[in-house]
Amino acid sequence: MPRIALLGFGNIGRTIAANLLKNSDPSYEISALIRTTNRPVSALANIAFHFDIADVLAWQPDLIVEAAGQAAVSEYAPVCLAEGISFVASSVGALADDHLFKKLATLAHRNKCRLIVPSGAVGGLDYLQSIKRFPDAKITYESRKPVAAWLPELEALGINVADIAEPLVLFSGPASEAAIKYPKNLNVAATLALAGIGMINTKVDVIVDPQARGNQHTVHAISAAGEFSMSILNSPSPDNPKTSWIVAENIVSTVGRYFSPCWIG
Repeated sequence: MPRIALLGFGNIGRTIAANLLKNSDPSYEISALIRTTNRPVSALANIAFHFDIADVLAWQPDLIVEAAGQAAVSEYAPVCLAEGISFVASSVGALADDHLFKKLATLAHRNKCRLIVPSGAVGGLDYLQSIKRFPDAKITYESRKPVAAWLPELEALGINVADIAEPLVLFSGPASEAAIKYPKNLNVAATLALAGIGMINTKVDVIVDPQARGNQHTVHAISAAGEFSMSILNSPSPDNPKTSWIVAENIVSTVGRYFSPCWIG
């Protein structure tokens, strides 16, 4: 039975654990790294809890899934990959740091394991990977989310949310800056850039839209191979409007693909 260790047991971590424990083929053993010695009130049955990374590694997981934020990728991914354990980096924005990304890729290669970047809230990564070799390839990404997804950022800028009546451009620039500037909101920008033409060359527009019905991701790519456009409207997570509901489901799917004998897409 494959062993999955979660790093973090917040909204996304709990959802991943619950879905992996039910109706999964194969069945999994699940554990979670948490930062407190108090067992979470919402803990699920049949989950082992760890309080430091040494305990996680001693449990000998087959796969480690990060669901704790960018700092967890920086802190734990090097240790896990050095032990030869594949690592799912859900907080992809951490990999906007090119030095960290190259370090983790080297560790994965050296220790015969994988650094896995899930699709998360977006699709079409296979197409972007296919056109990255074309020198004329251009990729643009627009993130359009409701005001509720940006409350702390707007407050920090001194913007009264009650005054936002029209779409507001919060950022326009390369993915390398976007993912670092807004780490809790723009994992998608980093994911698209890693799949495609890189952090510096991927153009990102961030829009706060009071009329938005959900988290909308629009991607446009053009190259000698053709033209690609995609728009996804995701429902926000009920517990965290910054992230899309589909993210946890995608990570569950990523785990399933890792252990599956068949790989589609």
